[in-house]
Formats: sequence, structure tokens, C-alpha cells
Amino acid sequence: MSTWVATRETIKPQWFVVDADGEIVGRLATRLAMVLMGKHKPTYTPHVDSGDFVVVVNCERVRFSGKPLAHPRHPYFTKKMLDKTYERYTGYPGGRKLFPAAQIWAQHPDRILREAVRRMLPKSKLGRQMLRKLKLYAGPDHPHQAQQPQELPAHLKP
Repeated sequence: MSTWVATRETIKPQWFVVDADGEIVGRLATRLAMVLMGKHKPTYTPHVDSGDFVVVVNCERVRFSGKPLAHPRHPYFTKKMLDKTYERYTGYPGGRKLFPAAQIWAQHPDRILREAVRRMLPKSKLGRQMLRKLKLYAGPDHPHQAQQPQELPAHLKP
């Protein structure tokens, strides 16, 4: 008796669309990482990219958990957006830079969610390939209507 193993030829990726309006960053990122890895499928194989494409709209409206603060442009602004920092290293001695989440959100709102998902994927070539299947858009529109994306399955929704 042999065990069935998924291969690149047998995998048919689907396209899903997710509305991130009002979602908590970490909880949304775990669901997105599961779909990108393919762990929601019974045909999951760890060494094959068996995941699906995910289009996320309204990335600018994600929120962190924590105490809400008044902000004129962002109704989900919390204290954690000021406290949480993201680190960047230039490669030179003394080149470590810390940026608050609020600053990153103001310039590139999609990078907060992309970084959260990236950290939940495997740290390998396969993980980088999975991350390329994540499409993030700040507004409600996306250019992937031709792929006919569907809503996420019910067992992956909050």
C-alpha cells in the first residue's frame, strides 16, 4: 500500500478574497498563513506548495488589539500601534532602526499585515514562494476579478 503525495502537477490553486475591515492583525494573519500553506486542504503536503492565492482588500482598516485611541483617519487606532515597533537592519554597524507600527501604517498600510503573515510562513524558498501568492490592497478594489476569487470557506472565517 502506498501513500499519496501531492505534486506540482496535481495541485490546482484556487483564489480567495478576504475583507480585512476591522479584523485583528494576528488573528487574520494566522488564517491567511494556513490558506497560503494549504493546511486547510486534506491534500496538504509539507514539501509542496499546495496553498491557494489570497486577495486581501481594505488592509488599511486592520487593527491591533488593545486600548482604542481617538484618531481622525483610523477608527481602529489603538495604543498598541504606538507601542509595537518593527525593526530594520541596514547591514552596517549601528544600522538598527526601529519604527512604530503607526508610522508604517501611515506610509504603507499593507506592510503590517504582510509582515505578520511572512513571520508565520516557513523560513525557506517554499515560504517565500507562498508569500508571493498573497495579494494585499489598501482599498476595496483589486485587479483580480478575472480569476473569479471566492469568499473564504466557512471553517476559516472567524
